[in-house]
Order: sequence, then C-alpha cells, then structure tokens
Amino acid sequence: MDVLRDIAVWVANNVFGQVPILIGLITLAGLLLQRKPLDAVVGGAMRATLGIVILFIGVEIFVGGLTSFQKIVSSAVGLQAPASQNTLGEFLGTHGGTAALVITIGFLIHVALVRIFPAARYIYLTGHLMFWISVVITATLVETFDGISNTALVVCGSVLIACYWTLQPLWMRPLMLKVTGKDDFGFGHTTSVLALLSGYLARPLGDPERHDTEKLRIPRQLSFFKDINVSTVLVIGLIMLIAMAFADDAVVAAEARAFNADIDPWVWGIIAALRFAAGIAILLYGVRMFLAEIVPAFKGISDKAVPGSRPALDIPAVFPFAPTAVMVGFVASTVTFLALMGVFAAAGWFTLVPPMIMLFFGGGAGGVFGNVVAGWRGAVLGGVLNGIILAFGQWATWGLLGDTAPELATLADPDWYAIAWLMTGVGAVVRTPWVLAGLVAVVTVAVLLLLTRRRAAAGAAPRAGARTGGGE
Repeated sequence: MDVLRDIAVWVANNVFGQVPILIGLITLAGLLLQRKPLDAVVGGAMRATLGIVILFIGVEIFVGGLTSFQKIVSSAVGLQAPASQNTLGEFLGTHGGTAALVITIGFLIHVALVRIFPAARYIYLTGHLMFWISVVITATLVETFDGISNTALVVCGSVLIACYWTLQPLWMRPLMLKVTGKDDFGFGHTTSVLALLSGYLARPLGDPERHDTEKLRIPRQLSFFKDINVSTVLVIGLIMLIAMAFADDAVVAAEARAFNADIDPWVWGIIAALRFAAGIAILLYGVRMFLAEIVPAFKGISDKAVPGSRPALDIPAVFPFAPTAVMVGFVASTVTFLALMGVFAAAGWFTLVPPMIMLFFGGGAGGVFGNVVAGWRGAVLGGVLNGIILAFGQWATWGLLGDTAPELATLADPDWYAIAWLMTGVGAVVRTPWVLAGLVAVVTVAVLLLLTRRRAAAGAAPRAGARTGGGE
C-alpha cells in the first residue's frame, strides 16, 4: 500500500502538478493514437508543451506585478491580512499527501465517468486547479466531520472531486458555445459559478452584437484604447500610481528595490504597468499556441480512448475571444472589491485582502461571459459580481476553514466558496462523509443518465425524420 501511495503522490506532483508535462503527454498520446507521422507527433507535442510554458511565463510576469500591486493597495488603505492560529502551510504539511491521492484517484474516477457516459463529454485538464480544489475539499471534509479517517478522506474526497470535474464543464457548455462558436474544448476552471451568474443575470442589460466590447466605438483621438496592450498599460498604470500616492513610502521603496536597487519608485510603477501588459500579451500568445495543437491532437483520444471526449481547459483559453471584455471585467472587479474594502473596514466586519490574481482571472471570466450575452454592460456586471463574491466569500469562509487552512479564503475562486459551503451544509445534515459522497455520486450519475438519454433521443429524431421523408 505504501508503494501505491508513493506512486500516486509522485504522479500527482509530477504529472498533474506540472501542467506543461500533462498537456505535452496528452497531446503526444492523441497524435500517436491518430498514427500521425513522427515529425507531426514530436512537433505537435513540443509546440503544445512550449505553448503552456510561454503561457506560464506570461502569468509569472504579470502575477509578479499583481503581487506588488496588492501590497501597494493594502498599504494605501492601511489594511493587513487577517490573523490566524492555523496556516495553509501547516495543513499541507499534515494533509498534502492526502490531497495528492485525492487528485490521482479522483482523476481516474473522472475519466471512467466520461468513458461510461458519452454525455459527460469533457476531460478536466487544468492541472494547478486540480491541486487547489483537492485541498479545498480535503480541508472542508476535515472541518465538517470530526475525527474523519484518512481512508474516508481519500475515498470520499476522490468521489467528490471526480463528480465536480465531470459536471462543471457541462453546466458551462451553453455559455462556452456562445463564446467560442464551437465545441472544440470546454471550460475547466473554478470561476464557473461566477461565469454562470454573469452569463444569465446580464441578459436583460444589453445586446451582445450592438454593445459588444470588441466593437466599441471610441473617438478617433482615443482609438489607441482599442489596442488591449495599450489600454492595459494605461488603466493599470493609473491605478498603480494613484495607490502609490497614498501608500507607505517604505513599502513602495521596498517593492521598487526588489525590482532594481537604483530605480526611482515612480518609474518602477510605470515599468510595473508595462510588464503587466507584456505578461498578458505573452499569456495570450501561449494560449493560441497550445490550443492550435491540443484541440486537433485530442481527436485521437476522443476517437480511440475516450470516445467523444474533449479537453476542458484553463480560463485563459477564452480570453482571446474577447480581450477587451477581459480588461473591462478586471477593472470593474477591482474597483468593486476596493470599494468593499472601505465598507468592510468602516463597518469593522473583516480585513479584506485584495486578491489581485483572482480579481484579474475572475473579472476576466465575468467580462467574457457577461459580454457574450449583453456586451460591455454584461462585462461590467460580470466584473462587479466577481468583486462582490470575492469580498463576501473571504469574510464568510475565513472562519469556516479556521481550524485547517483559512488562507484558502483569500486565495479562492467563486467555486471554492460554493463547494466549501455546500459540503458544510449538506454534511451538517447527513453527518457522515460516506453519505455525503454517496449523495453527490448518485446525483452525478442521475444527471449523466438524463443527459445521455436526451442526447440519444436528439440523435434518433433526425434519423426517424429522414426515414419518414424517404418513405413518402
């Protein structure tokens, strides 16, 4: 058993935990299953892997800017992160291996569900979120069920996470079809609750064609704002410089020195905005590069190993479809969250921590899915919703995970909050993790059976119509 555990942990850490390796291996397998020539197999696998590496280089560049931005904004409003007696690091030290097992076993169950039920369609491939959601589920199980055994943690956690990975791309499918116009890949990200709210609540607000963010009419003198790279620099630079004006000089100087010991802090602020925009440009290039390889390569897996399946991919995969909406959503999300920081501080409720990474990715998602149904007005609503969910989610969830890993509340996407609170609520009623996992499994199978029957009926109807027409 120890050997199997070690193997599972190794796979979780070195395959699922390394997204370039995961995507490269899947692309390689897909091309081999299609019996492509050697040059196509090697070239396709390498380009997909490099695309992911380039994507993460872009993420690393602008996340570094976001981290500095978060420190500057926190200093400007005079806030510090809330204190806690337990830490995420301590929890991972005691339960990190369990979370790794949950990922590995859960992924096998997930693939089995997609293989058995054709309507499941999507295989979840967002590696880093596979890790984080396993930590959220493990921590919530420990919080909800006192004295839970490690066996129950692994088995129940694996079932719960497999069901989430299987269903989440399905409830996003209708909106994804609107965004991409096709069904080459699904949405595999823990902002799906926000995306659903944005996509459906924004519908009455505008016309997706007339108010599309990508078709906004801007005066000729301001037409440079239509270039997403230029508008990013200007918007982020303005916010950064305003925050620096109110922040502690020592904090600003420390961030500037970390970049370059000789640079003037105000010049560093401008450079940080430029690097942020450059990071996004690199990210989008990497997305296009790996999508160009993995989507056709996945056909081999779809045809041979898991018939009819498609990859469910990370959130940046939708950003190229509406890059302006991404920025609109991010700005609206950030402004909303900062306003709520002031409200919470004045009311003495909770010390919010501005999670700039989640504000960007979640705000971008809200922008894209809001835009596809209501144009720029929907993009703004999506960003506002993300800011609200992240603020109130931090407030409500810090105490919920207080005995395990409360920092998860400040690192969270909207789905993290939804999963933690649903598990806690249902767990309080059923009072055993086995019943909780069993209920979720039954619901998942029932949904997949229903969707499979609907799919079969929809396929049979045209065939029946064709026979009737031929007979007449």
